[in-house]
Amino acid sequence: MASKEWLRFSVAPMMDWTDRYCRVVHRLMSRRALLYTEMVTAQAVIRGDRQRLIGYDAFEHPVALQLGGNDPSLLAEAAKIGADFGYDEINLNCGCPSDRVQGGAFGACLMREPELVGDCVAAMKAVVPIPVTVKCRIGVDDQDPEVALDALTATVRAAGVDALIVHARKAWLQGLSPKENREIPPLDYERAYRLKRANPDLPVALNGGIRAPAEWLPHLAHVDGVMLGREAYQNPEVLLSVDPLLFGETAPVADAFEMLEALEPFIATHLERGGRLHAFTRHLVGLFPGRRGSRLFRRHLAEHCVGAGAGLADLRAAIAHVEREAPSAIAAE
Repeated sequence: MASKEWLRFSVAPMMDWTDRYCRVVHRLMSRRALLYTEMVTAQAVIRGDRQRLIGYDAFEHPVALQLGGNDPSLLAEAAKIGADFGYDEINLNCGCPSDRVQGGAFGACLMREPELVGDCVAAMKAVVPIPVTVKCRIGVDDQDPEVALDALTATVRAAGVDALIVHARKAWLQGLSPKENREIPPLDYERAYRLKRANPDLPVALNGGIRAPAEWLPHLAHVDGVMLGREAYQNPEVLLSVDPLLFGETAPVADAFEMLEALEPFIATHLERGGRLHAFTRHLVGLFPGRRGSRLFRRHLAEHCVGAGAGLADLRAAIAHVEREAPSAIAAE
C-alpha cells in the first residue's frame, strides 16, 4: 500500500474548535499527529488580518492550512500565502455543508463540480512546493457515491493532488443542518476502502465516526491514514495513544496532568500579550473523563477561568479538584 507517514494520523479541521490554542493542546499530547487549522476562506487569507486568521506557533508543526473557496486564482494566491507562512500542507475543503459555504458555492457544493475542483488543485499545485490535498464527502444529496467520488478523484489525480481525505458520509445540503450532517447520513467506510483499492498509488485517509484507538489499526489495513474529528476534541486524552500505537514512539507526556504542566508556559506568554485564559481553557473541558472531580474541574473552568482577570492560579485550582488516581481504579462521577 502506498503510504505517507505525514498522513497516517491527523486531527480534523473543525470550525470554532481547532484554533491555534486547541492545536497547542493537541500537540502536547502527540508529536506526530498532523494538525489542521479551521477552514479559512481564500478571500479572508488574501484580504484579512493574516496573523489573526492563520498565525500559529512553530511548536504546532506539522500543521496544515485548510482553505475554502471555488476560484482557482484566489485559492492559488491564498495557498502561496499559506506556504510562505510555513504551513506543511494546503488542504481544500470539499466537504463542509454549512449554510455559509452553500451561499458561496464551495465546501461540499464542490462535489457537484469535479472539474472545477481539479482546476483549483492544479492552480495551487503550480505555486506551492508543499503537499496540496482535498477533503471531501462521498457525495451530496442524490448523487451516487460510486460515481461522484470516482469523478472527483479522477480530476484531482490528474491535477496532481497529493492525497484525498474522505469523510465517509454523504452531505445532505437540503434538509439537514451541519450538525445533523455529521451524524445522520450513514457511514460507508467500504466506499473509501474501494476507492483506495482502485487507486493504490494515491494516498487516502479516512474520516468520520472514528473514535477509540482500537479502531485505528483496522482502518489502516485498508487506507493510508485516519483522521479524528470530534473525538479528538471532546476526549483529547485519546491523542496520548497516537505516537505509541501508530509510530512506535513514547508519548510526549504521561497523562493530562503532565500535559497541563507543559501548557503553562504557552498560557503565560498568551496572558503577557493581553490574551485571556479562556482562549486555552475552553479546549480543556473534555479532559479527565471518568476521574473523580472531573465535574468540579469543568465547573471551575466555567466559573473562574473565563473572565478578563483569570490566570494560571485559576487553572491550577480547577485541576486540584481532580483525583490523580487512574480512572479504572475509581468510581466515575
